[in-house]
Amino acid sequence: MKFPGQRKSKHYFPVNNNDPLLTGLRPEPVKTSSYIAGIDQILVDIEAKVDESLISKYSLMKGNSTLIDDQAAHNLYTELQNEQLISGEFAGGTIGNTIHNYSTLADAKSVLFGVMSKNIAIGSYAYRYLCDTSSKVDLNHLQPVDGPIGRCFTLISDDGERTFAISKGAMDQLSPEHINKELVQGASALVLTAYLMRASEGDQMTAAALQAVEYAKQANVPVVLTLGTRFLIESDPQWWRDFIKNNVDVLAMNEDEGQALTGFADPLLASEAALELCDLVLTTAGPLGLYMAGYTEESLKRETTHTLLPGQIPEFNRYEFSRPMLKHICEAPLKVYAHIPPFMGGPEVIRNTNGAGDAALSALLHDLASNDFHKLNIPSSSKHLNHGLCYSSFSQICKYANRVAYEVLAQHSPRLSRGLPEKEDSLEEAYWER
Repeated sequence: MKFPGQRKSKHYFPVNNNDPLLTGLRPEPVKTSSYIAGIDQILVDIEAKVDESLISKYSLMKGNSTLIDDQAAHNLYTELQNEQLISGEFAGGTIGNTIHNYSTLADAKSVLFGVMSKNIAIGSYAYRYLCDTSSKVDLNHLQPVDGPIGRCFTLISDDGERTFAISKGAMDQLSPEHINKELVQGASALVLTAYLMRASEGDQMTAAALQAVEYAKQANVPVVLTLGTRFLIESDPQWWRDFIKNNVDVLAMNEDEGQALTGFADPLLASEAALELCDLVLTTAGPLGLYMAGYTEESLKRETTHTLLPGQIPEFNRYEFSRPMLKHICEAPLKVYAHIPPFMGGPEVIRNTNGAGDAALSALLHDLASNDFHKLNIPSSSKHLNHGLCYSSFSQICKYANRVAYEVLAQHSPRLSRGLPEKEDSLEEAYWER
């Protein structure tokens, strides 16, 4: 597993730099790896620039998501092809993107649960999905189904507004029997999206997701939830607050979803309120940058050397050099916050906003899994005396997540084709030293 995020100082990671004086005095341990497991609605993103008349023709709500049936999806796709309006077709899905990016960053295994078309033709949606997914992602546990996987059409009108048309296909037919208990309970984290909790009647996706959550809770595997869209949360915020409080350890959201969940428009206050429901919060806030909130043990807090930041919580980043911990492990839990502005002010041209939050979450998951990787291979390390949730501090995770999000914002695809560069191309090399 690659080390999470660039460092300038020397770290004994990965774990093959053992004390030379002890070499030969004890048996060489077998290297053990960690991995992330996730459940997703398997779909392909199809992006096209269109006239508003086409949006009206298919009875879509401009700026919102609309479900369409398979026939309407076929007709829309055919028309977009014939008019040569398609600008890109990418493997998609919130968790699929996150898991792929995790494996690309970590150069390590992950496991994806979902469905896949039983019969795959070259050039089909399912074929494109498999081609665009990292070889490190274990797809052997996908459930075979008859019919197409999901398709999400992103229709961009002249004013830049994005309208989404979603054809479910068979993407919600994952059954609880296809959730491998052993794989879930051996993972460093189980990653879900809020969309999984709203499957239509007759589909088993929600039951499958809840089964996986139950397996994870039995083995104390952290459950990670990304909220997906504010419209879903707004429909019943109290239900979501109860669900998160009872099942979720790590929450990822943007500022709109945070407001829908907590009622606070300020991302810092929304993050603080979400800490009453879970143990660690990652909040992306567009041009404002990225926030993290979580807990650490009072006696282990580490004060920052960075400038103390103003905000609704004065000097809120004072202890951002602390490592995240689960609240119930702390004898005296202390709330910790961190923030970072966009890397280099953001890309000169933002080509894609859909996958930035997923990219940031993949960096957080890399750090979390790296902590398990180090613990499995060097259990006697002082790093693990205090049972930290992640390997790095709040501050370092913010930098890493922020940098990965920048990569996705600067490209059309929500999926990374490679990890971060070994050496930055700009004067922002100093970014990793701050």
